[in-house]
Amino acid sequence: MDFKLTDEQLAVSEAAGGLFSGLIDAEKIAAVEAGTERIDRGLWKALADADLLGLAIPEADAGAGYGLMELCLLLEAQGNAVAPVPLWSTLVLGALPLTRFGSEAQRGRWLPGVVAGEVILTAALTGSANSPTSMPAVRASAGAAADGWLLHGTELAVPQAHLADRIVLPTRTEDGRVLLALLDPAAPGVTLERAATTNREIHPHLHLDGVTLAPGDVLIGPELGRAALDFTLVAATIALCALQVGVCEAALTTTAAYLNTRQQFGRPLSTFQGTMLRAADAAIDIEAMRVTWQNAAWRFDSGRDAADAARVAKWQASERGQRAVHATQHLHGGMGADISYPIHRYFLWGKQIELLLGGPSAQLAKLGADIAEQALARAKATT
Repeated sequence: MDFKLTDEQLAVSEAAGGLFSGLIDAEKIAAVEAGTERIDRGLWKALADADLLGLAIPEADAGAGYGLMELCLLLEAQGNAVAPVPLWSTLVLGALPLTRFGSEAQRGRWLPGVVAGEVILTAALTGSANSPTSMPAVRASAGAAADGWLLHGTELAVPQAHLADRIVLPTRTEDGRVLLALLDPAAPGVTLERAATTNREIHPHLHLDGVTLAPGDVLIGPELGRAALDFTLVAATIALCALQVGVCEAALTTTAAYLNTRQQFGRPLSTFQGTMLRAADAAIDIEAMRVTWQNAAWRFDSGRDAADAARVAKWQASERGQRAVHATQHLHGGMGADISYPIHRYFLWGKQIELLLGGPSAQLAKLGADIAEQALARAKATT
């Protein structure tokens, strides 16, 4: 496939890149990381003012009506700047399933606020992503009210849940089906346990003890819940891969500039064969990551099955991404070990993205299981 960007996609990429480069730098990121929220509110407002938060939200809901591809280009630009804003959690984990499965009332209540930068969303996907059966960790049982539910259980590491107005929460029903809820994190029975991640974001653990879920807060019921969860997991995985490309690309650019100016034995480090080969390998890794996320996003936007393509992209982003950020840090020598030096932040983001929603071994295991299942189905069909 030819994944050459359209004029509209180039405009999105350039607008996002210009905004991030003009409004965020290492000093400002360090100040945000020292705070309690770990979000740059000024940058978040600027993204809203630039009409970038509504890229993948339909025009009927005050958005621009683009797809996951355009949203991933925005995330690539965020990765370039390692910008501390909840784009992945709000626009991918929250807004995408709400756009696809939400009722008219739910979409009208939350999506225009997302576009305006007034609403932050997230989803609790760690339990489903790490379960061998992709079943949620939280249990939903029939409540006292008609069509209501009672929620019990714990979801670990919910991105930016401490800031979220609503959490898209997958739950498993007593009969083994899946239901997606729009959870109010301030509801009675909900507890958020603060937890910091490798890249210094806050991903609280979510504890639920008899939380009442009203019918109006059900995003999608058990009849279609499994498909809705799969949709969300695939989109979240592809978007992470695009974010990883941005992180690694900026880390390599930073490293190239360092190698061109840092001298050893009377000449720049970039002229040594060992450093050139290491940097070239990282560049090859980044391009492999890019083409696989673009393939997965194209399949997703065109309505094709993107699950296996997303797993391939995630393996590439995890395996090659970790290798790329490790190489760029290593090529900085002693400076790379300084946790206050900017290159270290790219390493932390690369490591965090590698492990989110399952590392490389988990992706290979799922791919292997899918291939075996498909082979078995073909064998049965021919007998």
